[in-house]
Amino acid sequence: MAKKSKTAFVCNECGADYTKWAGQCNACGAWNSLSEVRLGPAHTDSRAANFTDAQAGYAGAAGQGKVQKLSEIDLSELPRIPTNASELDRVLGGGLVPGSVVLIGGHPGAGKSTVLLQTLCHLSQKLPALYVTGEESLQQVAMRAKRLGLPADHLQMLSETNVEQICLTAGEVKPKVMVVDSIQVMHMAEVQSAPGSVAQVRESAAYLTRFAKQTGTALILVGHVTKDGTLAGPKVLEHIIDCSIMLEGTHDSRFRTLRAHKNRFGAVNELGVFAMTEQGLKEVSNPSAIFLQRADEIAAGSVVTSVWEGTRPLLVELQALVDDSSLGNPRRVAVGLDQNRLNMLLAVLHRHGGVLVGDQDVFINVVGGVKVMETSADLTLLMAVVSSFRNRTLDRDLMIFGEVGLAGEIRPVPSGQERLREAAKHGFRKAIVPAANRLKTDIEGMQVIPVKSLSEALDALDMR
Repeated sequence: MAKKSKTAFVCNECGADYTKWAGQCNACGAWNSLSEVRLGPAHTDSRAANFTDAQAGYAGAAGQGKVQKLSEIDLSELPRIPTNASELDRVLGGGLVPGSVVLIGGHPGAGKSTVLLQTLCHLSQKLPALYVTGEESLQQVAMRAKRLGLPADHLQMLSETNVEQICLTAGEVKPKVMVVDSIQVMHMAEVQSAPGSVAQVRESAAYLTRFAKQTGTALILVGHVTKDGTLAGPKVLEHIIDCSIMLEGTHDSRFRTLRAHKNRFGAVNELGVFAMTEQGLKEVSNPSAIFLQRADEIAAGSVVTSVWEGTRPLLVELQALVDDSSLGNPRRVAVGLDQNRLNMLLAVLHRHGGVLVGDQDVFINVVGGVKVMETSADLTLLMAVVSSFRNRTLDRDLMIFGEVGLAGEIRPVPSGQERLREAAKHGFRKAIVPAANRLKTDIEGMQVIPVKSLSEALDALDMR
């Protein structure tokens, strides 16, 4: 007699499950986030459910259940698999870790499949690699590889969407690196719901992750994004994986940025930069040179700052436009920066700098599509606003950085010496920095002006 399938209701935001539907999740407080999940019978195929001991080679998997003292744990570094792409290795923390699961997301056309196909074609020359495609045919992938001029004689391909069959085939091929493109089209026979649903994505990702951990396979999953730019699927997916990275870029720009949102084996603030060309995605070894392609005549409101991305400084240009507002409520628009912080800094500018822009529209843009996450651009932003408001251009070889406090003080930022050296390397000869970041050793040809308050910075630029 067939067993009746059970149902559960899972929250799309936090992954909590309930026996009946409710309008609000009690765990995270989200409204209308519960989706019905049908729970099939227990898996009976031992070939798909269990992987043999011969296949299991990952020492960092679930473990043997042995209790150890913290001081006795081996601290030797995990082995890394270089991907032949230094920018991708930088974001991953040095390369792929055997048995790890990486989720890469991005908008359609960002280049996810392209960068992974390039990576696996080069990796397959040194170790076994398997590319599983569920959205494209094998002919489409082969045509892309031929168009990009990639070495395709060693890469193994599989067109399949059934997760159990993928794991069985991978168990026979025994790849060191495997790509699944994409997780939204994968399905399991025992889950009674359509591919792409919460239940299918959750169970398919869990099954593939268990395979990767038990066999020591470095697994890369491709994920879709929602309208607001976040990874589609249940929130529990982010807890299953080891590393989550996003490939970002606009359709009107040929540059793509790769940033980690979660990484158990490295830093999450690293930034990789690629350029989309006819030969695919090419690495950009000197990103500052791209983002500093300024016009011959510098306009008012244009200032260069240095932001710290992971282990290197990055020079970017901030542009501000201040204009008379025809509305009762002036607009505040920030592209690449936090808009709430913009409102706060404008209040500080009025209170401690004596510059009132309350009746003006203020527009801020970070050139090149870069998103500035840190506070070192505070002083640069305010100087750009004042420059546009006064309609006075600043020196082309001037660079500014520093955090602005609510009392108008200029606070120091990390790695100030490295930021100044990067600016000097690109031809900047003058810098306004926090007093605590003044140079310990002079940089040839660089004039550094330390300031302690916002008023001192305005006086240094004669912007009163």
